[in-house]
Amino acid sequence: MQIEIEIASDPEDAARRAASAVAAAARAAIAARGRFVCAASGGRSPWVMLRALAREPGVDWKRVHVFQTDERVAPDDHPDRNLARLRECLEEARGATIHAMSVGERDLEEAASAYAAALAGAAGTPPVLDLVHLGLGSDGHTASLVPGDPVIEIRDRDVAPAGPYQGRLRLTLTLPAIDRSRARLFLVTGADKAGALARLMKGDRDIPAGRVRRDGTRVVADSAAAGAAARG
Repeated sequence: MQIEIEIASDPEDAARRAASAVAAAARAAIAARGRFVCAASGGRSPWVMLRALAREPGVDWKRVHVFQTDERVAPDDHPDRNLARLRECLEEARGATIHAMSVGERDLEEAASAYAAALAGAAGTPPVLDLVHLGLGSDGHTASLVPGDPVIEIRDRDVAPAGPYQGRLRLTLTLPAIDRSRARLFLVTGADKAGALARLMKGDRDIPAGRVRRDGTRVVADSAAAGAAARG
């Protein structure tokens, strides 16, 4: 099954298109089920997307729950953390509930279990997120599912410790939690992602992103990232 891809002119255009898609999903979920439960990834392109999302019209933010797709284990005020930027970018989204991963806990297994319980509290048992936003690394990782990390093979948990990667342990949603979601949206920008994106589009299971469920998955990419994928 082919993943749908939408190609934007540049990173800002890609971020705006992704924001529009998330807002549309939010409005539909709130109309159908009374709430929108999503997960957001970190990174530079997502910050632009999230700021644009916070300005989208017609979203009842008091009915929105935002979970983290993954988080680095670092002190609360450390610049490596995604949480502060997530809150900053969604500042205009008045009333949205942001659920933070408790990476300050000494026992990351307990922190993972607590976050899985929070997911279930917002999205049912087993939790079904309305949408998971994903990034894509040049090495093919997504969330904190990194090539060679055993966390990729987990099937019986929705949240688990991962790492170390780039000097940090992580907490991450697992593939079952991501695949169970109603929709998945990759935002991919930059020429350095072109090779990984081409592999994702081909369903290359040698990279973690290539293992993500394909039906219900959409990619918004800028032209630099999409070059090889658009041809193949």
